[in-house]
Amino acid sequence: MSHPEESRRMSNTASGVIEIMERRGGFLRNPDRSLQPDRTDPFVSPQLISRFGLVTGAAITGTVQPGGKGPSLTGIETICGQTPEEFRARRPFAKLLAVNPAGRFHIGKGGNPSMRIVELFAPMGRGTRGLVVAPPKTGKTRLLEELTIAIHDDAPEARIVVLLVDERPEEVTHFRRQVPAEVLASSSDQSTQEHVRLVNMCMAQVRCEIECGHHVVVLVDSITRMGRAFNVHGSGSGRTMSGGLDSRALEIPRKFFGMARNVEDGGSVTVLATALIETGSRMDDLIFEEFKGTGNSEIVLDRQLADSRVFPAINLRTTGTRRDDLLFSPEELNAVNKLRRTTIDMPPAQAIEGMLKLLEKYPTNEELLKSLA
Repeated sequence: MSHPEESRRMSNTASGVIEIMERRGGFLRNPDRSLQPDRTDPFVSPQLISRFGLVTGAAITGTVQPGGKGPSLTGIETICGQTPEEFRARRPFAKLLAVNPAGRFHIGKGGNPSMRIVELFAPMGRGTRGLVVAPPKTGKTRLLEELTIAIHDDAPEARIVVLLVDERPEEVTHFRRQVPAEVLASSSDQSTQEHVRLVNMCMAQVRCEIECGHHVVVLVDSITRMGRAFNVHGSGSGRTMSGGLDSRALEIPRKFFGMARNVEDGGSVTVLATALIETGSRMDDLIFEEFKGTGNSEIVLDRQLADSRVFPAINLRTTGTRRDDLLFSPEELNAVNKLRRTTIDMPPAQAIEGMLKLLEKYPTNEELLKSLA
């Protein structure tokens, strides 16, 4: 069996995500390499870019021709899964009309206890902008992995991207092996510039997808490390606040998180990002405060629950979704509100342990909610 890279070089077709270099054409980057530059990347001439109206982030398939300096793209078949004519006719991102999230992800149907609890207490739909708020060692990475698998099982037609920023190399390998998603990663042994470039490329790619009416889900680990990277990258560009955070450092991370939306008569972008708290870093606290309240869903993990080995370590009192009435039927909403009222005054450990017993008693969330009707 030939190696994928060898097959890619020998084939007369190529696919990838275009990165346009200033006044020098562009290159098709390979998502399997997390869009990192490579000498085998096909060159895209300025003439092709102009002729087809290409923009950085567009996923392209086309014909290539080998050359002395490397392969070159000679023709384009599809752009973001569309014909070139359809791509040119797409609606620009700025003109997309954002509406409330809709179409709940039924992530609890697989029976995973964590996913069943999240679906009841912090339901997510197409266009959700959610945070997983987590102190260290509370299971955020495992929860993100479970969310990826559950969303894929419920919505296989959606494009799912896992973005790992400044992540431990072994975690990158683990995600690539375990989740049915496109994993774009920069590991902790890479430079700040590489972290920043990957975030910008991912954001450009997702913008192109939603402009073309597609449904995309992006899971980010973590928005905190993304903020740190942009703070180092843009150091000195603005006023330095307490904690060493540059006043302009979070402009791109805010744009990335704010990109999540459900488009009227169009596609959607769902962004679920982890945010670190209680790390002992003033900068991390400031980054979290910048994003707190800008989302429409929060899953809050609890250090005391994790220290007591109670998992999932979800604080049911502080976990929730804005306008969850748009994601549940009236009967479901009534039952979920009853469930919340029974747990609101309980200590976090008692609440989550009580929920786990209910999940054992009722094999599905549908049965559980019917029992509360």
